[in-house]
Amino acid sequence: MTDLIARIDPSTGKVLGYIDLKGILNDPETDTRVNVLNGIAFDKAGNRIFVTGKNWPKLFEIRLTE
Repeated sequence: MTDLIARIDPSTGKVLGYIDLKGILNDPETDTRVNVLNGIAFDKAGNRIFVTGKNWPKLFEIRLTE
């Protein structure tokens, strides 16, 4: 129950780092302590990630940079 997404090397299973999404949902109507980030999908063709959470009113598209 955190705002972190672990980046994992699929060939070794080692954690490479974390993506910190703290504060991505700035909605006072949604209690993110209970309605946590829990939906993550990777679009390989578009090189983007979609994230949402339990009972969140929005879906976010994010792109990562080095």
